[in-house]
Amino acid sequence: MPDLLESANKLFVEKKFHDAITLYDRILLEDPDNIEALNNKGYALSKTKNYAEALACYEKALLIKADDKTVLTNKISALRKTKRYDEALRYCELILKLFPHDNITLYHKERILYSLGRYSESIDCCNKILKSYPRNEEVLLDKASCLARINAGDAMSVLEECISINPKLRYKIRNSSAFADISSDERFLKITSE
Repeated sequence: MPDLLESANKLFVEKKFHDAITLYDRILLEDPDNIEALNNKGYALSKTKNYAEALACYEKALLIKADDKTVLTNKISALRKTKRYDEALRYCELILKLFPHDNITLYHKERILYSLGRYSESIDCCNKILKSYPRNEEVLLDKASCLARINAGDAMSVLEECISINPKLRYKIRNSSAFADISSDERFLKITSE
């Protein structure tokens, strides 16, 4: 069984998701309570955008071990991708109650809050992550997106910081709908010009 799991995981890493799912199914026929196979099958299903089946795998795994952080995190991701934000947020809170500084969960939470239009709360999550990883360009960009919805001046400073870390972000920023309201601002044009 360990060899089969290793083979399935190797296929997953090689992005051969359907083949990996077939092997995870073989494992689960013999050992239906194998949490690693359930979780990894769910993750592979998510990669193929089969979120309903992925969520079913995560739910079965959580019936076996309700507090498995990896499974909970993957479930949050699938829920977020299916726009089931309130449910995903509840799982974020569950993890953060046990692990208040879990950056992966904070990342999901800040993205969910942004999608819900709760920009100030999203910024709070970004700030918590940035304490540990101050040069995380993705989180800085998310923070700037929120700030653009609230206060363009603050957004500009964060955008400058993003571009100082990764100048290639200029194109993404210029074409992001998050910055539509400030896209004609002189400072924005200067920051995002090549």
